[in-house]
Amino acid sequence: QGISELITVPGLINLDFADVRTIMSEGGAALMAVGQASGEDRALKAAEMAISNQLLDVTIDGAHGILFNVTGGEDLKLFEVNQAAAIIKETAHPDVNLIFGAVVDESMGDNLRITVIATGFEGTSISTSLNKIEEQRKTQAERKAQAEQRPLPSMLIDEDGNKALAGQQGKESYEFPTRINTDDLDVPAFLRKRNQN
Repeated sequence: QGISELITVPGLINLDFADVRTIMSEGGAALMAVGQASGEDRALKAAEMAISNQLLDVTIDGAHGILFNVTGGEDLKLFEVNQAAAIIKETAHPDVNLIFGAVVDESMGDNLRITVIATGFEGTSISTSLNKIEEQRKTQAERKAQAEQRPLPSMLIDEDGNKALAGQQGKESYEFPTRINTDDLDVPAFLRKRNQN
């Protein structure tokens, strides 16, 4: 949704597929992030949220190619777009190829959203972080597969009608009565009347 929105939604400063292709041509790992804020200094807050992902513990430090889009309400100012660009450019590589767009969306109200796509990371900081995340996913998938392959204990029924869990021989088995004593049960009134007739 994020990339298609960048390309298809018309704005004050439009981005198109050629811009996305230019940034993606930097190669290497790619990072896409979104930051949203409202109120005072919303552009600064949204930009900071977008350039550092707290969940993945990765940032856009050293990126050679960055494309970002600022979406805000009718009160969106070019000054806010410049503020966001300055913060994003600070963290990137000195020779970064920075492309940006701006869109006015009335439904945003006081909110301001910044979508960032960063590629061409220098060094291995983000690659290492992304590799660690991928390794964790593989480990979790392997554990899940092992758990699914473990045989579940099956129920054994012996000739006496006793049930015991497999592998628990020698433990007390539970006996279920084969006959129920009906003398202790009350017979409903309509059945008593029918039996008397």
